[in-house]
Amino acid sequence: MSYDGLWSIGELAEHAGVTVKTVRFYSDRGLLPETSRSAGGHRRYGHGALDRLRLIRSLRGLDLPLPEVRRVLDEAEGEPDGAFEQAVAGRLDALGSELRALRWREAALRLVQECPPGERADRLRLIGAVSAPPSTAPLARFWRAWLPVRMPARSVAAFLEVAVPQPPDDPDPAQVLAFARLHALTTRPCTGAGQPQPEAHRAAGARGSTVLYAGLAEAYDLAGERLRRDLAPCPDEALDAFVAAYASAYGTRDTPDFRRLLARQLAADPRIDRYWELVTVVVTPPGGRPEPTPGSAHDWLLAALAEQTAATA
Repeated sequence: MSYDGLWSIGELAEHAGVTVKTVRFYSDRGLLPETSRSAGGHRRYGHGALDRLRLIRSLRGLDLPLPEVRRVLDEAEGEPDGAFEQAVAGRLDALGSELRALRWREAALRLVQECPPGERADRLRLIGAVSAPPSTAPLARFWRAWLPVRMPARSVAAFLEVAVPQPPDDPDPAQVLAFARLHALTTRPCTGAGQPQPEAHRAAGARGSTVLYAGLAEAYDLAGERLRRDLAPCPDEALDAFVAAYASAYGTRDTPDFRRLLARQLAADPRIDRYWELVTVVVTPPGGRPEPTPGSAHDWLLAALAEQTAATA
């Protein structure tokens, strides 16, 4: 330090253990202002610049972007406003997303590496169409087009919450492949008149569909409990809730005749079995027990209805 108590740019760089180029970089961006200039126009820095430079280096070592570093430095010189906490939280969120993307890419690479050569091109095409980490937006668009028109937004959101699987943070290759196939299934162009609709969508109308899906959610929860206990389909409380949902939507009573009509209608309705099969793979941890989905619950209830109506025919 010279007689005036100030450091040259070279002296500051030496004390901080960085290059002159680094000090000049932060100075030029206003993060490390010099105290004065020498007669020859050279930058001069006060003793406090060393602590400030060390703080800048520490924040950059945490990979905080320069604008966030500036906010933290401003906070250090003024009233605390949570800038540091916000910057760290934001970086943690970003880092979490980056880690999820890396895990997804790792599982995708293993998927391609382990597959037979004859399947490699098809799998590359499938996973190449999916971002990392993958977006669920195409799946949500698929269901929005399939659900009844003018269905209230709150009801749509409640259904999407259970129908659209969230990609696992640490997937195995099978889950990557299943999600890629889900993406392909829900983004392929529709042919003819478009996505087939269940009869209930046409018969119940907007208000009836809201009643229907609220009742189905309850029935699926009850059927899910039976599936977790490995119970065979049978007429019980879950089936009663299932039929009641359709009866309420149609504005009719739950009678034996209605159950027979409903069984025939549901048997003829378009199915999305492949979607639910893939969802089961996506949401089941490796080696874990498959969790019930609305699709598997619907199948259980439909089988119970068919058994009951056959017995009473």
